[in-house]
Amino acid sequence: MHFEISQKYFVTKNLILTLLLLFAAVAEADDYQLGPSDLLHISVFDHPELTLDTRITQSGNISYPLIGVVAVGGLSTHEAEQLIAHRLTEGAFIKQPQVSIVINEYQSQKVGVVGQVSKPGQYSLMGSQRVLDVLTQAGGILNDSASDQATLVHKDGTTKQIDLRKLFDGDMSMNVNVHDGDTLSVPKAPQFYIYGQVQHPGAYKLTNNMTVSQAISTGGGLTSRGTERRSVVKRHDSKGKEHEVHLKSSEYLQPDDVLLVKESLF
Repeated sequence: MHFEISQKYFVTKNLILTLLLLFAAVAEADDYQLGPSDLLHISVFDHPELTLDTRITQSGNISYPLIGVVAVGGLSTHEAEQLIAHRLTEGAFIKQPQVSIVINEYQSQKVGVVGQVSKPGQYSLMGSQRVLDVLTQAGGILNDSASDQATLVHKDGTTKQIDLRKLFDGDMSMNVNVHDGDTLSVPKAPQFYIYGQVQHPGAYKLTNNMTVSQAISTGGGLTSRGTERRSVVKRHDSKGKEHEVHLKSSEYLQPDDVLLVKESLF
């Protein structure tokens, strides 16, 4: 029962944290550097004729009325606003223009999310974003099959291991920044198998440090005839040979273990 409550707490906290961090990401959008294929909505206060929707070219430029080509690639929206205002003033077109830029489509910076998530794919980065932000965009992890460990692969090939249980428990050291070209991989969790005198025999996700007792609880608990003391684990060694291992209730299972729960002798 305690294990089931912990699992519900884990999922609830996961949802709360991801929603909070999604809202925080919006506030960080000023950190975003404009780039190719981003779609901009540009306007100048009291000058509707200068309103423009335009997409940044692969060379990082836009073409704007009166001032022509403007290099905005690599700039923040605020820097691009200042640049356009300066060009309009410098050309004596408008005195003290108030320029506003809104990013309608974020397209230039992408991060991949693969594996055990609801919606794997490529996602656009909107400012300074972190692991929880992109997991939220991908619909969250598949709790029944996702591993507790994810891997963030950076564009330069370096990697960072993400402990998802720690992350969803509030450990912000796991909530690292993601960057253009990164890929977050959430692999399938290892499994164990449980048969014999349990309520729901079958294959289940093996979480970190799962004990024999927790595994039996995951399988629905003992039947009226079952006993934990006579449980046997069938385990394969590195050469693929099967062995029978007798474990105590507090000892840990390994990936692909087969736990056989026997009948009580009395």
